[in-house]
Amino acid sequence: MELYILESIRTNNFTDPDMYSKITGVWQSIQARPEVANTVIFGVYHNYESNYKGDYDLSIATSSFSTTNKLTISEQGYEIFKVDSSKDNGVFETWQRIWALEENGELDRAYTFDFEKYDTNGEIEIYIAINKA
Repeated sequence: MELYILESIRTNNFTDPDMYSKITGVWQSIQARPEVANTVIFGVYHNYESNYKGDYDLSIATSSFSTTNKLTISEQGYEIFKVDSSKDNGVFETWQRIWALEENGELDRAYTFDFEKYDTNGEIEIYIAINKA
């Protein structure tokens, strides 16, 4: 799958004091762009330093139109988590569940490309790259 990057940031969920403002800022910037209206948007997590506790890049991307920066996402195995989009913090709650599954040894993450898919119908899914057994 090829996705075209609209904007990117680098952050850390646990050590970057500006993490929340960076993430909300990049999403607000994207939502203000008229060309992304009614397109599927992806929040792609990549360039992991280590695991979910390390630094990573978050790129907001689309497959609907081309930009100069592109990500090629492999078709490796993914575990898909549906987000309860009726909740304001549904995405965050889903990430907390993913991290707990990993901590409990129930999810073997590959740390290549993980992504959130924001469909035009309001559905949100999180795709986690997994190591195949």
